[in-house]
Amino acid sequence: MNDFEKQDAYKASEVRRIKADYEDGGLNRRQFLQGLMAVGLSATAATAIVTGSRDVRAMTPKKGGRIRVGWSTHGPTDTLDPILFTEGLAYSRGRAHLNNLVQFNDDLSVRPELAENIDVSADASEFTFELRKGVTWHDGKDFTADDVVYSMNRHRGDDSVSKAKTLVGMVSEWKKVDNHTVKAILSSPNADLLPTLATFHFKIVQDGAEEKEGYFNKVIGTGPFTCEEFTPGVRSVSKRNPNYWREGPNVDEIELFGITDQVSRQNALASGDIHMMSDLDFKAIKQVESNDEVRVVSAESGAYTNFVLMLDRSPGNNPDFVETIKLIQNRTRLVRSVLKGQGGPGNDHPIGPAYGVHHCESLEQTELDHDKASFHLKKSGISEMEVLTSDAAGAGANDMTLLMQSEATKIGLNLSVKRVPSDGYWGTVWMNSPFHVSGWNMRPTAYVMLELAYGPEAPWNESVWKNERMGMLLEAARSSTDEGARKDMFCEMQGLIRAEAGSPLPMHSSYVDAVSAKIQGVPGVPLAQLGGCEWPEYVWLDD
Repeated sequence: MNDFEKQDAYKASEVRRIKADYEDGGLNRRQFLQGLMAVGLSATAATAIVTGSRDVRAMTPKKGGRIRVGWSTHGPTDTLDPILFTEGLAYSRGRAHLNNLVQFNDDLSVRPELAENIDVSADASEFTFELRKGVTWHDGKDFTADDVVYSMNRHRGDDSVSKAKTLVGMVSEWKKVDNHTVKAILSSPNADLLPTLATFHFKIVQDGAEEKEGYFNKVIGTGPFTCEEFTPGVRSVSKRNPNYWREGPNVDEIELFGITDQVSRQNALASGDIHMMSDLDFKAIKQVESNDEVRVVSAESGAYTNFVLMLDRSPGNNPDFVETIKLIQNRTRLVRSVLKGQGGPGNDHPIGPAYGVHHCESLEQTELDHDKASFHLKKSGISEMEVLTSDAAGAGANDMTLLMQSEATKIGLNLSVKRVPSDGYWGTVWMNSPFHVSGWNMRPTAYVMLELAYGPEAPWNESVWKNERMGMLLEAARSSTDEGARKDMFCEMQGLIRAEAGSPLPMHSSYVDAVSAKIQGVPGVPLAQLGGCEWPEYVWLDD
């Protein structure tokens, strides 16, 4: 055994010893964390071990109680209509009130939800879903195939306003076989259809929902909670569904609202005014870890924060200016000082290492280069510009923008930073302002991420980058079952985005949220805040 192996064996032995002391009651949570970090574990790794210990994973969930949750965003465009969801607050409300056909496990595999059994044809062009019987809506009506066909057809057609319609554009028909069986018939194969249907927008609503007056003011679902109150930009109140088709949920009531100021949100958690908060400021991690009454919830992910230069207007229609912005990103410093190590450098495309084999590790890394940036800035003829930023884009967005401003001064670019309120950011600034900050959750597959954000016809193609080759590659990758060929296609797509799109992407970040020490059962799905916004059904209060 060499020195490194001996070191690792010692560390593993110490971790087991400290973990045993904690589970036997000899150490409190703070002592446990301190002991793990003393033997060389990072704060993130130590927290992961804590949340995987007996007092979380093996405890029997307790029933009852009311929890209050403070989210980082809210505004007048808040909605309960799943096809219009844009951020975590809406995703959480959707998860409380509605169900999907399938849902994610923590490892991003999928399991049946409203669909009890699923049959997929050999070429992935036909999917048959056997639906659960005995499921009822909050108003007592039976759940049937008509509800599924109606919900899925809302994503189809030129008139659809669905934010995710491009992800299912290859589905030519949703066919009712009988009251509890539906088929998805595809015009071209899609090996990623099941994880697509597990994402936020594909919740099942009642047949004819849009024609029912006030349906989305107090949505009727099959989910673990009924919607008792919803006021956009203010709050929602959800109560336990006494007729839920499976065992959950654990708490009796959830009040969910926005606290857009980071300090106020953190103070509300520390004081006990709220039980859970999204988007902990990276700079506050150590402060939260030092308080026994609260704890950090962190999940490694492919989430990212980026800049948007809309290519259909100035300054995005100036390729040299776009290149300038990519070249003044101090990525190493961002990871160290802004993310506090909770993430990694971005390479101006969305598919980071968290996407596994479909991440293109051979693609040359964009580096900070003042000389090249100065060259392109002079060619652009631009000497000053304004960029809009907000806490709404995620923890670290404002600091990332200020660091870019600092680098801009070094090449003679007068970059003014306008910080705007979180309220309504996604409805008024995103994809409206020519130069602004954006933030994206990780998606379950590379295909879903690229189709959603960079497909030529995607409603969320935020920099308005229309590339015919990109569209061809997306269709080919979706239809192929040859993993080697898919890898090559995904690599080419990442290169195209890096070279041509108007979305400088300097960093990928983990999800870092915080909860009361009384809150247990937060899932580990790495697709959005607080366990992929899967938390409503599973958390409980351990008083």
